[in-house]
Amino acid sequence: MASIKPLGDRVVVRPQPAEEKTASGLFIPDTAKEKPQRGEVVSVGPGKVENGIKVDMSVSKGDTVLYGKYSGTEINISDEDLLIMRESDILGIVND
Repeated sequence: MASIKPLGDRVVVRPQPAEEKTASGLFIPDTAKEKPQRGEVVSVGPGKVENGIKVDMSVSKGDTVLYGKYSGTEINISDEDLLIMRESDILGIVND
C-alpha cells in the first residue's frame, strides 16, 4: 500500500465494511446497505496551530473511530478505499 501523510488536523481512515446481513440472518442487498460510520485510523497529521499554540491530535494510528455518515473525502490509493477527514469530523473513539 502506498503511504499518505495527512496535513494539519486531518486523519486518514479505513472504513469498516458495511454489514452483510441483519441480526436475524437476512442478507442485505448492495442497494440497501448503509454507508459505514466506523473505521480504523491509518494515518494522522501533526495537528494544528490555534492562536499561536500547537494543538496535538486526540486520535492516533490504529484507533477505531466513529464519524458522520457523509464525513470526509473518499480517495482510492493502491486499490484501497480510504477517507480523509478533519479531526473535528470524528465523533468518538471506540474502546472495544
